[in-house]
Formats: sequence, C-alpha cells, structure tokens
Amino acid sequence: MTLNLDPEIAAALAPMAGAPRPAAGDVAARRAFWEPVIGAAGTAQPIPSDVRTTDCAATAVDGERIAMRWYAKEGATPGPAVVFFHGGGYLFGHIDLFDGPVARYVSASGVPMLSVEYRRAPEHPFPAPLEDAYTALRWLHDHAGELGVDPARIGVMGDSAGGGLAAAVSMLARERGGPAIARQILVMPMLDDRTPAPDEHIAPYLVWSYDDSRTAWPALLGDAAGGPDVPATAAPARLEDAAGLPPAYIEVGQLDLFRDEDTAYATKLGRAGVPVEFHLHPGVPHEFDSIAFDADVSRRAIADRVRVLKSI
Repeated sequence: MTLNLDPEIAAALAPMAGAPRPAAGDVAARRAFWEPVIGAAGTAQPIPSDVRTTDCAATAVDGERIAMRWYAKEGATPGPAVVFFHGGGYLFGHIDLFDGPVARYVSASGVPMLSVEYRRAPEHPFPAPLEDAYTALRWLHDHAGELGVDPARIGVMGDSAGGGLAAAVSMLARERGGPAIARQILVMPMLDDRTPAPDEHIAPYLVWSYDDSRTAWPALLGDAAGGPDVPATAAPARLEDAAGLPPAYIEVGQLDLFRDEDTAYATKLGRAGVPVEFHLHPGVPHEFDSIAFDADVSRRAIADRVRVLKSI
C-alpha cells in the first residue's frame, strides 16, 4: 500500500499545485513566497476577542533588543505560561504573522504565552536565535511574579524551526543550570541539519522540501552544516545525552520531511527516561493544520496541543 494525502488536506492543497518554488539557496525568494502564505493562514480564522496582548522587549547577551509579545486571556487565573517560538526555517516569519495562532492557543487553553521575535539567519546565524530564545525564557522567569505566572510551570513551545528552538533552549537551560522548563511542546520540529536522501514515498507530498532544508541549515550554520562539529544546541538531533531534559510532547506528519528525525528524537528522549507523548499523523505534510485548519486531523492535533498546554 502506498502513502497518500489525507483527503481534506489534499483538497486544501489543490490550489497550490504547480506553483513555482524558490530555487535552492534563495533565501529572499523564500521570504517572499512563504510570508504571505503564513499571514493568510494566520488570519483565516477569527482572532479571539478575549485575549489581550502587550508588547515588551528584553536585551540579548550581545546587547541586541529582542521584541516579544505577551498574550493573556481575560480573567485567567495565575498559573503556567509558555514561551512560544514561531516557525519559518530560521529564515522567515515574524511574531505579527503568528498573532492568530498564538491568540487561539491562549484563548482555548487559558495559558498565557510570550511570543519571541528571535533574529533570523543568514543575517544572524547560530547562536543568535538560540541566545534570543534563552533571553526570552529568562525574561519570563524574572517577570513571573508581576505577570501572575508560577515560575515552576513555564514551558516552551514552537513549530518547525520554532520547535527546534524550543528543543535547543531546553538543552541550553539544562547546561546553564536553569531557568527551569516544565514542558517542551515540539510541533513538527526541525531538528537535524544532516538533510537525508530523498524518500520516494513522501517526496511528492512535501510542503517543506529538501531544497528548503538545504537552504535553511547552511544559512543558520554556514559551512559547518552537515559536518561533524555541529552542537546539539544548534541541531537537536545531534543530542547524545537526553537525561534530565523536560517532559516532551512531539508531533509530526507522516508525509513531513522531518518525520524520521522527530521519531528518532522522541525515541532518544524516551530511552533516557524523559516522559514523552508522541503523535505521528497519517496522510499529512508539514504545517498541515495551517493548510486546512478545519480538517479532522487538524482539529485532533490542535485539541491535543491545548490539552498539553492546560496540563503544564
């Protein structure tokens, strides 16, 4: 039996069939192609009226000002909070484009979120995005009292490259002795700079392509990408010792280029005694929930994410 797209996802993807894709190595074209798509997906559903936002900033280790946005549901009781890192292959995306998804998570779960405008490659290669992520994590811990947040119940969450950042900052916090992270929520995370050989079973369905990965990782890591000297805090699939990392929720589609690295990462964490909840969604590619938010599989995935957010 061959792999096939979920019918609801296939119908949503049909208008994009045959659209020209950026050439390998072309960062500017990827930004021009994907950012309007992300923006349209983010506003395809209503933005909740019960979530209030506050813009704030923190200073990174090199003195750079990092913009952030705090989302909180009206009337929510003090408790957990999450630092959120958006997707975009480390190349594109801004917090403005993710206002809708973040606000919907906050409205549905009651858990406030801090969305981070981390710096992007290639203008700001590793470790700048990771240090920005860590700066935001520390900022939230430092301001937990005034925000009504329990510092023992702060999680990290991200999708795609943002999921990779959430995994990496969990490692960095372990290395630096804190701040404590209660849960890492990794949604189709981008983890491995060693782009695999094409898989003929999933290649026809990829939304994030092999060329995309071959563009993104060198932009982030330069000539080190794919070589022997990449640290796990840059590409979390390189992790050797997972002991002591936060409990993880990980999900990915069966038709996603990141399927194998995410499956392997979940197994690596589990073998180290880290509690893991893992979902492999059949028939769906990368960012399937943005492609068709009302598909049954998307509804199930989002409900699981909200459930996990509530459990922090």
